[in-house]
Amino acid sequence: MSNPAPALTLTDAQHQVLEALSKSRLASHREVQRAQVLLMAAEGLANEWISRVVGVSPATVRAWRARFVGEGLKEFGKVKEGRGRKPAIPESKIAEIVELTRFSKPEGATHWSVRSMAARVGVSPAQVQRIWAARGLKPHLIKTFKLSTDPNFDEKLIDVCGLYLNPPENAMVFCMDEKTSIQALDRSQPSLPMVRGRAETVTHDYKRNGTTTLFAALEVATGKVLGSCVPKHRHDEFLGFLKTIEKEVPKGLQIHLIVDNYATHKHSNVKAWLEKNPRFHLHFTPTSSWLNLVERWFRDLTERALRRGVFHSVPDLIEKIEAYIRVNNENPTPLIWTATADSIIEKVRRGRVALQATKQN
Repeated sequence: MSNPAPALTLTDAQHQVLEALSKSRLASHREVQRAQVLLMAAEGLANEWISRVVGVSPATVRAWRARFVGEGLKEFGKVKEGRGRKPAIPESKIAEIVELTRFSKPEGATHWSVRSMAARVGVSPAQVQRIWAARGLKPHLIKTFKLSTDPNFDEKLIDVCGLYLNPPENAMVFCMDEKTSIQALDRSQPSLPMVRGRAETVTHDYKRNGTTTLFAALEVATGKVLGSCVPKHRHDEFLGFLKTIEKEVPKGLQIHLIVDNYATHKHSNVKAWLEKNPRFHLHFTPTSSWLNLVERWFRDLTERALRRGVFHSVPDLIEKIEAYIRVNNENPTPLIWTATADSIIEKVRRGRVALQATKQN
């Protein structure tokens, strides 16, 4: 039997690094094993014994010892060229998969799946998934966008963002809009409550019991909401809601309303009323934009109170909406705007450039 190899000599710093690696839950399994081997070798244990304890071959123990003597910990985690796991498929096949994913579509479908791509190129679905994940390719996802064609886009954007980021003094800023045609939907049969092992269930069909329109004004500073449900959304109803805001806002404060470009907001009767009430200032968002914060509040209303609700009548629906507004105002949370006008304008510019390049190709 050959003589045991001499013990490795470790500095205090090297010992600390190897000790940490040997117990790490984040390092690769190979690095943990290698650290354990070198620590045992520093204790003077035989290579055969180390190989049995760590679970590697004696040749691997000798190779790691020799590499440490020659290089130290300089390239500890690097696998030498020619060693390690070999690629399962060639680079040319990977390039083909990426090219097909980005610039083609399968016959009779709108996008590739891992199985359709695997069948097309002759590899396994798991390999396709790994290639897509490594390169951030997600053909199953799609995002929508809309570029505003408003000729005064920049001017309106700067105006609205200025109100969000630097509101005027002695004034209240409201985001105001209408949520139209809210349906009072009633299920055809009673719902079944949630029990252990089963979610709450509702029938897929329903019956309509009428609709209502919600006028809502979100106070930007506090998150409180003024709301009113009405049967229609004409300029008469809009004027009535403006009068409601007039009563709720303390005298002496200016009122800045952020609204969209709906014709009702620009009706001649509305303009005449605004002239008689100079503390009201209307700020219009660009067309085809999502700059009105009250839209976010409408989303929360839909998700939390409407989508899964059961309403036996329109008055029942209105009661539930008013209850949601009341609860919201008891503990309001302001929606904080952070994007500057310059950052949005730059993002829109890049979008237009990319869209134009796509059209040219």
